[in-house]
Amino acid sequence: MSNVDLVQLTQQTKKLSAMVVEDEKVANELLSSTFKNFFSDVKSCFNGKEALEAYSKSVPDVVFVDIIMAGMDGIELSRKIREINPSQIIIVISASNDIDKISESIEVGVNSFIQKPIDTRKIIELLTSVISMINKKKKIETKTFSISLPLDIYEVVNDNAKAESISKNAVIIRALRNFYE
Repeated sequence: MSNVDLVQLTQQTKKLSAMVVEDEKVANELLSSTFKNFFSDVKSCFNGKEALEAYSKSVPDVVFVDIIMAGMDGIELSRKIREINPSQIIIVISASNDIDKISESIEVGVNSFIQKPIDTRKIIELLTSVISMINKKKKIETKTFSISLPLDIYEVVNDNAKAESISKNAVIIRALRNFYE
């Protein structure tokens, strides 16, 4: 196992919320109580229908879902969450060895798959991976932005960008930095 700074990891995960979807009461309680040590808020659900309703009320940063559940299974839940939010981080936690179910969950686009039983090492690796996924997602979201400017300001920005051979975004960012300094 790589040397992970647990304090730093916890500081990062404490900024996030999570949802645990597990139909077995003991497993749900164990996962939820474990993740409460790391996440600021952990919502616990016992079936897919309940989870989907809770998800639409408060979109968590990470969804941990079991595959095999009565009614709506974890794969169907993941598919429905993907329809609502294609970039949602979904992690399957399952004891299932069913290769068809695992393949189907990959097709749905879950971000990670971890097999039960889960030990401390797996949890730390998983949370490190979650932080990495979120950081990549934030970098992608902040690389480009769209802003509507009045026409006269747009022309000034456009002229400055052409004169300096830089992007319009760079001109706007520089202006914002100067304004807030």
